[in-house]
Amino acid sequence: MCNEVSRRRVDLDLLRIAYEQQFITLNTPEGAPNMAPLESVRITDPTVIVRAAANAPSEAELVTRRWSWPGPSGKPVYNYRSEGRDFRNSAKQGRCLVPVDGFYEFTAPADPAKKRKDKWLFRWAGEDIFMIAGLWKRDEAAIPDPRGEAFTLLTCEPGPDIAPYHSRQIVLMPRTRWAAWLDGSVPAQELIAPLPEGTLTVELVG
Repeated sequence: MCNEVSRRRVDLDLLRIAYEQQFITLNTPEGAPNMAPLESVRITDPTVIVRAAANAPSEAELVTRRWSWPGPSGKPVYNYRSEGRDFRNSAKQGRCLVPVDGFYEFTAPADPAKKRKDKWLFRWAGEDIFMIAGLWKRDEAAIPDPRGEAFTLLTCEPGPDIAPYHSRQIVLMPRTRWAAWLDGSVPAQELIAPLPEGTLTVELVG
């Protein structure tokens, strides 16, 4: 499962332009977020997410939230299966998009003498940034964040680019589906699908 992403190339101007191209106005209701380049964002780290703006179908808001909330056992819920779920928006939870420029998967090392797993970096070919589909949730009693909100990344069956490395993959959302995903106008299962072979590049980085 994906437990680390890259945010080196993601900046506010790039995000605003990308969303404007999809006829979505991107607002920052909590002020401009800290978007310093980060090679590694991991579980429990804060990072930016995009979610629908209340009562404004053509607008979205960029806010910073914690990656993962505590599950019933106390373990962090950082990935969430998408099968059979629709994820409608409400006052306490809803769909979101997580801007990244890459994500990592880990496999058993090809070199038996190597102690750590092989680390693979996946990028979307031809894109500086892309979006992972997620779910944000509010639980002021359980989530250890000043706002009582956090997010998780949705997963689905792996596409051909991911299958050799993992039995699941995070849900990657093409630009043409951003608006429908955020506003909830289309059932989730009509938007969630593995991407065609060759969409992602992969390189060994560790």
